[in-house]
Amino acid sequence: MSKKKTAVLILILFVLALFETGYAEEKFGIQVYPGAAQDAETTKFIQDSLKIKGTAYRTNENPAKVIDFYKIQKDLRVISISTKQESAMFKKGDKINVTIQNPFTDMKTGKKINDTLISIASEE
Repeated sequence: MSKKKTAVLILILFVLALFETGYAEEKFGIQVYPGAAQDAETTKFIQDSLKIKGTAYRTNENPAKVIDFYKIQKDLRVISISTKQESAMFKKGDKINVTIQNPFTDMKTGKKINDTLISIASEE
């Protein structure tokens, strides 16, 4: 692949990454954990099966580190944090929820996934 094509591909991937992260920030006013990638299957489940406006993200980062990231976010308040810091729930206002889970269950297969799942959803 030529240097020019490689540079264009890198630029496209960078823009897509910004768009993906920006979606949650723009729509819900919540920062997405740096490096987390949108989980298309879980997002589809949240939106189609649960009928909730939301997006799910995954990272292989330790859940305690992800929880610490959300603890310091402006306008988020802690609702609950598990004693082992494997899960947590935060709320912004009365309608926006952020949940963190590790491990989590794949809703389609029932398989236990050892990544950290971040869900950002609106009750509206």
